[in-house]
Amino acid sequence: MTASTLTATQSGTFSIGGDTPVVRLGYGTMQLTGEGVWGDPKDPDEAVRVLQRAVERGVTFFDTADSYGPVVAEQLLRKALHPYQDDVVIATKAGLTRSGPGIWKPVGRPEYLRQQAELSLRNLGLEQIPLFQLHRIDAQVPLADQVGELALLQQEGKIKHIGLSEVSVEDVKAAAEFATIASVQNLYNLAHRDAEDLLNYAEQNSIAFIPWFPLATGKLAAPGGPLDTLAKKHNASPSQLALAWLLRRSPVMLPIPGTSSVAHLDDNIDAAALTLTDEEFAELEAAV
Repeated sequence: MTASTLTATQSGTFSIGGDTPVVRLGYGTMQLTGEGVWGDPKDPDEAVRVLQRAVERGVTFFDTADSYGPVVAEQLLRKALHPYQDDVVIATKAGLTRSGPGIWKPVGRPEYLRQQAELSLRNLGLEQIPLFQLHRIDAQVPLADQVGELALLQQEGKIKHIGLSEVSVEDVKAAAEFATIASVQNLYNLAHRDAEDLLNYAEQNSIAFIPWFPLATGKLAAPGGPLDTLAKKHNASPSQLALAWLLRRSPVMLPIPGTSSVAHLDDNIDAAALTLTDEEFAELEAAV
C-alpha cells in the first residue's frame, strides 16, 4: 500500500467524551514553532503545508496550546485549515505562561484561564473549542477554582470537553468532583511508561489518553536493538513501529506525533497501516 492510498483513518477512531469522534492517529503542533517552542517557525510556508497535508492524509485530531510560540501554533492552524472541515477536532491548552525560550511556568488563576480560552477562540477562529485542557495544575490555586472555571466555560458553550495534562490518577479523580474529564495528556512512549496507571484508569473510564513525546525510543532504536530489528522486518522506520505499538497498547490512545516536515509527517502517518502480532507487541513491551 502506498502513501497515496494510505490514510490515518486506518489507525481507527475514538470518540472524545462519547460524542466527538476523531481518527486516533493525530498531530501535535509544538514542533511548528521556533527553537525552545518560542517564536515563528524557520519555514512558515512548510508549516502550513504540513498542516494541510495532515488533513489530506486523514488526520482529524490536532493538539495545540496557547503557550506554543506563544500563540504561534494556534494562529498557524487557523491560517492553514480555516474554515475547518466538519470532522476536524482541535484541542488546545492553557495554564502555562511563557517568558522566554524553554521557560514554562504554571498559572491556574480562574481569570487567567478564562482570558486564555477567549484568546484561543479568537486565534483559532472557533466559536467553541472542542477540547480545552488544563496544561498544568497550579499548586498555588485550589483545584476547584481551576477546573471549576473550565466547567463554567463549558456551561457557557465556549468549550465542549475538558482535559488535564501531566496528572496522576488521584488528580483526575479530584478534578472529576468539579467537572467531567474527557481526556488526559501525559508523557508516555515505548521507552517511558511511568503513566501506566493513568492509562489503565483512562481505558477503564473511556477517557482519551493523549501521549506527548510519543516517538521517544531511546536505546531501543539503536542498530541491532529490538525496535530496529522489528522495523527492518516490517520494512518500516523505528518511529512507525513506536506509533504502531502505542496504537495497539490501548483503544483510548491518541498519539499526536509532531513534525515540521511534510516528509516526516508522511512517514508517521504510514504507521497507521502497521499491525503488530501479539508476539511482536510483547517483545517490544518487554524490551524496556
